[in-house]
Amino acid sequence: MTDAEERLRQRLRDLPEEPRIVATGNHVSPWHTLGLLDEAVPAYRLWLLNAQRGVPDRDGVILETAFVGPGMRRSSRLSYTPCRLSLVPSLFGGPQPPDVVVLHTTRPRDGKLSLGTEVNILPAALEAVRRRGGLVVAQVNRNMPWTFGDAIISEDIVDVMLEADIELPTAPAGAVDEESALIGSMVAARVADGATLQAGIGAVPDAALHGLTTRRGLRVWTEMFSDSVLALERAGALDRTVPISASFLFGSPDLMEWVHDNDRIEMVRTEVTNDPARIARNPAMVSVNTALQVDLFGQANASRINARIHSGFGGQTDFIVGALHSQGGQSILALRSWHPKADVSTIVPLVDEPVTSFQPTAVITEQGVAEVFGYDQQAQARHLIRDAAHPRVREELWEEAAALGLA
Repeated sequence: MTDAEERLRQRLRDLPEEPRIVATGNHVSPWHTLGLLDEAVPAYRLWLLNAQRGVPDRDGVILETAFVGPGMRRSSRLSYTPCRLSLVPSLFGGPQPPDVVVLHTTRPRDGKLSLGTEVNILPAALEAVRRRGGLVVAQVNRNMPWTFGDAIISEDIVDVMLEADIELPTAPAGAVDEESALIGSMVAARVADGATLQAGIGAVPDAALHGLTTRRGLRVWTEMFSDSVLALERAGALDRTVPISASFLFGSPDLMEWVHDNDRIEMVRTEVTNDPARIARNPAMVSVNTALQVDLFGQANASRINARIHSGFGGQTDFIVGALHSQGGQSILALRSWHPKADVSTIVPLVDEPVTSFQPTAVITEQGVAEVFGYDQQAQARHLIRDAAHPRVREELWEEAAALGLA
């Protein structure tokens, strides 16, 4: 056991009963340190955003989150808090105060550390735990890219620093399938030079950004980004006088190398990136997200399957509202018209799950573009059936629309 690990064990003895531990989430969770904590603390609450597989999941551990990842998705110990991502930081100063914050950072540089690829809700968690006199632990890693903005923190706020130079997970820049490319091309056709971009996670939003390489003067203000933004940068599509602003990122080794020490990348805390009022101030804000279902009232379910929480609100609700209030902005839901795994239509009469969001500018599938915003409810339903739904279900949807008073 190293000296740092022994210091950590000593500090853990002073924790209250069943402490709340907030840790770096998504794809860069500090697994080495979380393993040490799990060995030393019999019972605790572990708060992670989009937890990946490998999360401690045993009796005595309660898994907390506002966005469920594969590491928590089917756990009987999951405690899910419905919350817009922009408001998650307020949880730490209110009903879910942290006792410990565990970070995954760069190694120190001139008395500073960088949170690297994952800023998100961590600055708020750090502020909350310091106010309460709690514990801050950093797992430092020479392989973590150095990023700027809200990613930079003082080394002085860290109580225990552990070295673990592990390789970071990456994802290859995947090939875009034919349907995603078609949907992406229809999304891209709506985006003019000088627009500001946000794209959610998934093949379709990614394909939409890849379709914009011929545009010029584009800006990026987004919750997260991947290799598609790098493709836009290399194609000369982005306005290089404006920073690329995001809260977290994930992608290929090439992307990680590009963001390292790149002052074009501005990492921004969640309550800023996802603030609908701040989003609305971006010129011609284009928000591209996806969903599991969209109904004839323009309501979308992007978070639940058979009543079980699959993910969460995430940033979709924040960016739909912000984009709609942007001058020249638009909010697009892009999805396939037929769910290949479930073998069902994604355009449905009425969503049978809790609604994630509603009333985007348009819904785009491989079938076409259904305009939603600004049309009466009958026209909205007509556009969704005629222009977005799969031909196999259109007749049934017309019948259901009549029964719902929409035809």
